[in-house]
Amino acid sequence: MQKRPLNSLRRGLASLFRWMTAAIWLLLRAILIGWAALAIYYSNLPWWELRLGLAVAFTAFAIWVFWVSRRPLMYAAFAALFLGTLAWWLSISPSHNRQWRPEVAVMPRAIIEGDRVRLTGVRNFDYRSRDDFTAHYEEREVQLSHLTALDFYVAYWMEGWVGHTFLSFVFDNAPPVSISIETRPEVGEGFAPIASLFKQFELIYVVGQERDIVGLRTNHRDELVYLYRLNTSADDARRLFMIYLTRINELADQPEFYHLLSNSCTINVIRYANAAGRAGRFDIRHLLNGLIDSYLYHSGRIDTTLAFDELRRRSLVNEAARAADGASDFWQRIRAFLPTIAR
Repeated sequence: MQKRPLNSLRRGLASLFRWMTAAIWLLLRAILIGWAALAIYYSNLPWWELRLGLAVAFTAFAIWVFWVSRRPLMYAAFAALFLGTLAWWLSISPSHNRQWRPEVAVMPRAIIEGDRVRLTGVRNFDYRSRDDFTAHYEEREVQLSHLTALDFYVAYWMEGWVGHTFLSFVFDNAPPVSISIETRPEVGEGFAPIASLFKQFELIYVVGQERDIVGLRTNHRDELVYLYRLNTSADDARRLFMIYLTRINELADQPEFYHLLSNSCTINVIRYANAAGRAGRFDIRHLLNGLIDSYLYHSGRIDTTLAFDELRRRSLVNEAARAADGASDFWQRIRAFLPTIAR
């Protein structure tokens, strides 16, 4: 009598194991097929029709191998084809020699001499619209000993879980230096999240004046931009600035690909903050960066004397940025009424 329940339990566990094994094997096949098809489509082949045709052909062949043929020889053929695709994809290298859009045409550099930092390739464009502007790159010199604070920006092209984040390093004797980690699109390219997973965009650290970096987003791209003063010491801000400068020079010497999940704006901000001494664990809001200000608030990294919704409402700089459009004191005017900074 006691063996029947045990036998039923064994059969149930065996059935569950078979089901889980089949599900994992199905998921693995789907991942392999999907990744390879996307890698082919988002490759360096010249014509999108050719890329699409090859991606569809690969997918059709893989489906036939796994769900129709099921022969060992065909499994071997799929493995060879997949490994060939992987090797080809790994051989695709980033480059500085492309037809870049003018707003990302110049890679910045930093020359560090003791307390003084000279920045070249600092963007300070005059915009008439998002696509109509007078390009102007300049040099700036700042002193590390006068770096006193760190400001965090979150920009949204639409409200939601995803946005763009960047930092401004604040000096007590000069305008802030804004640094935005972005894709470096070629002429005719626009940002595409899936494409960014497959070596379609190089990486750039845009160094610029806030009247450019912030004003472009608020006044010409119609993005919602929020500004928060971070609760960090001047020493930590200086350490983070030096990490950024090192990365700027490394990138100028050796190009890298932007990757949405591993080499993007917020991921790198968190990575460098950790290197500068930040204490904290991974949070899903590091990836869902439209929620990053909530993370900063609830971890005590920005002002918590106001309720979060009130702080967020008062941290929106769009109205002040539109009123200060193109002004030399743009950086002061957008901060004039911010709750943390104005007090």
